[in-house]
Amino acid sequence: MAGRHRLLLESAQQLVLVCGHGEEYLLREGAASLAVLRDASVVVGLDGCIKAVGQADVIRNQFSGATFERIIDCSGKCVLPGLVDAHTHPVWAGDRVHEFAMKLAGASYMEIHQAGGGIHFTVEHTRKATEEELFNTFKHRLERMCRAGSTLVECKSGYGLNLETELKMLRVIERAKQSMDIGISSTYCGAHSVPKGKTATEATDDIINNHLPKLKELKLSGEIHVNNIDVFCEKGVFDLDSTRRILQAGKDIGLQINFHGDELHPMKSAELGAELGAQAISHLEEVSDEGIKAMARAKCAAVLLPTTAYILRLKQPQARKMLEEGVIVALGSDFNPNAYCFSMPMVMHLACVNMKMSMNEALAAATINAAYALGKSDTHGSIETGKQGDFVIINSSRWEHLIYQFGGHEALIDCVIIKGKVVYQNERCGTVSSY
Repeated sequence: MAGRHRLLLESAQQLVLVCGHGEEYLLREGAASLAVLRDASVVVGLDGCIKAVGQADVIRNQFSGATFERIIDCSGKCVLPGLVDAHTHPVWAGDRVHEFAMKLAGASYMEIHQAGGGIHFTVEHTRKATEEELFNTFKHRLERMCRAGSTLVECKSGYGLNLETELKMLRVIERAKQSMDIGISSTYCGAHSVPKGKTATEATDDIINNHLPKLKELKLSGEIHVNNIDVFCEKGVFDLDSTRRILQAGKDIGLQINFHGDELHPMKSAELGAELGAQAISHLEEVSDEGIKAMARAKCAAVLLPTTAYILRLKQPQARKMLEEGVIVALGSDFNPNAYCFSMPMVMHLACVNMKMSMNEALAAATINAAYALGKSDTHGSIETGKQGDFVIINSSRWEHLIYQFGGHEALIDCVIIKGKVVYQNERCGTVSSY
């Protein structure tokens, strides 16, 4: 096949497709047998999309007359889909390292929150920060996520809690969408906490009557494109009725429902999400058996966050029960000032050790299922013809090393590719053994 193409990844020891038949997501049975090719190649076109996947000799013959902007010899290495981080809070000012010491001394998340720390501490600093300051720190965080293999990241607002600062955060996210290679799914999370001086009902009315109409206006003008709506449905924050009102209002202006639920207390968030047609619900440490069944029936993804349960010493989400009941299980880092982790390989490792997921299940959860949770599994999350050419190449003959080596991704990841373009090349990989 003649013609010019952007990229040829040639002769990978393992080419981990994840899916091979256009699946939107993988349940437990599908994840048990991930699609993997040996001695395989992949071609990415000038449009950044995958044009061919197959055995190296077949691709070599098929594209014998073609030219490529770049050819990468992947002999002895593994190629995986770019990782998808389905839940992050990456736009903020003012770290909370001092609160980590408080947690280690026994203070709970809600105790810190009620004492004026937690989200409110970050809100205060984020309100004071300029848009440029927020963008520069956000850009740096996205670059670190990319170096750890993430090529698509969900990014929330939620440290403004007033219209002015929420819009400032969403403009920062929009700027990164336009100027950076990494894929971004943006989420309005103005209901992350009840602002000081307001009741939950007053905050709910403000969001519905002021915030969401402004978002609709900015979307129509092309200034800001928000993908999802989020609410922290929790005891002492937004109750089930307020959560329902906000999520429905967001859905009415075209936003996907993707929210925090059943984290610290059982709230019946899962049942509500299933009823409203939510794309995904995050956390779910306290989900009910009925909620799990409802999510499975509704094909609502569970975005599990093992770093949060680990750092806050919460009980682990019931990943095994969810998988056995037919829930679509995805993973996210929950990167935020309270859970400071950029690395989806480390998230997958924690999911395997603490939530008893298999490595296959964890990889599916951090690729195709995380993409599904963002409504993007038609373009991301697997290596298939027609999808975006996003890849992670690791310096190992077996893909499982990406999960097995806890904290080892800095020497293991050889390069990260987005739309067929190398966006990160690890200069250490040639000199540092992956073993």
